[in-house]
Amino acid sequence: MEHVMGYQYDMLIYNVRIASMQDNELPYGELPPHAIAIKDGKIAALIPSDNSLDEAVKHAKNVIDAASLVPLNEDDNAKAKLPWLLPGFIDCHTHLVYGGNRAEEFEMRLQGASYVDIAQRGGGIKGTVEKTRRSDELPLLHSAIKRAKRLCEEGVTTIEVKSGYGLDLDTEVRMLRVAKSLEQHLPVSIKTTYLGAHALPDEFAEDSDGYIDFICDKALPHIASQNLADAVDVFCETIGFSTSQTERVFSCAQQHGLPIKAHVEQLSDSKGAVLAAKYDALSVDHIEYLADNDIPLLAQSGTVAVLLPGAFYYLSEVQKPPVNALRTHNIPMAIATDFNPGSSPLASILTAINMSCVLFQLTPEEALRGATLHGASALGLQDRGVIEAGKLADLTLWDIETPAELAYCINGHRPIAVFKEGKRV
Repeated sequence: MEHVMGYQYDMLIYNVRIASMQDNELPYGELPPHAIAIKDGKIAALIPSDNSLDEAVKHAKNVIDAASLVPLNEDDNAKAKLPWLLPGFIDCHTHLVYGGNRAEEFEMRLQGASYVDIAQRGGGIKGTVEKTRRSDELPLLHSAIKRAKRLCEEGVTTIEVKSGYGLDLDTEVRMLRVAKSLEQHLPVSIKTTYLGAHALPDEFAEDSDGYIDFICDKALPHIASQNLADAVDVFCETIGFSTSQTERVFSCAQQHGLPIKAHVEQLSDSKGAVLAAKYDALSVDHIEYLADNDIPLLAQSGTVAVLLPGAFYYLSEVQKPPVNALRTHNIPMAIATDFNPGSSPLASILTAINMSCVLFQLTPEEALRGATLHGASALGLQDRGVIEAGKLADLTLWDIETPAELAYCINGHRPIAVFKEGKRV
């Protein structure tokens, strides 16, 4: 129903159970029955479902009875079931702008080809770099829209997108521009991360320090001056960049006022997380080989641990991140898809949530907090990821009996409604 007189709220949503993700000591931050009042894209108030609700309805331009959106079953006796309202999901680690794909390599690997064989035939990350460099902005955009749309269909309302498949200035800038422009095509917020130190390009094959010079002296200053990146990331690893090279990039990022994220401890304990904590990194990502005694440093720096079960699964890894030690030190754990062409072509945040439970033994509540509240923290965002007054009205509505169903069932659910900054999309 719509009221055309003066109104206090743009929208009111009632008849919902709320998994707010607030830290109120109740599972999923569940709240007692409330309606959500929305004004100017934000949650204006949580209104108790009592007599005050009748008054609030009169002051709302649009009123949504969420129970009416749930299909009735014959055995429901026409009694409306209350759906669950959750914050919009936040995919805080993706690489979804790139040229081509690696399906052919996947097939070759399963037919017995080694990584070296594939690389010699122009595959691997260098193959993606070549295809991305050859791609104009429009084809990059079209393929990125297709991938991001899959995420949005599952209730993702914020996506972080990294560069790192150009490794030269022009292509990295093109990737970041394409990523930012996704907001014009889909109901989603985009945060961009410059990941120039992802791999060594052919033109610097014998000069990794020279490539770090290029990043610090040319690429990063230009990208910062154009406001193309919200953060800077480095792949600090035996097959990536050393801690001393990583520190040069971190220091340069800091000089340009850009926060740090870091791919660390995925394949070995290179002490990248220790370095990231020293620079107050927003997040350390992968962290399968993170040493237990380094974890207190993350607590001191307020750094989020981002778990990426898609890459763990796809690469058939066996070393799991130190989840129990992270719990012991109250380190927030975020969950993300790591959507990329080589090690995690995963276009499903719900599958990542399930994988984090099955592979890493997170509880469903930990996993759902990881894809909402802690995903926001991993991006330095304090305005979303939780349902409370003052936060963005990025919301998802689900026909489920309990939030645990979203972690339990693989590809079994889609939201019955998604709201991006207070607008139903």
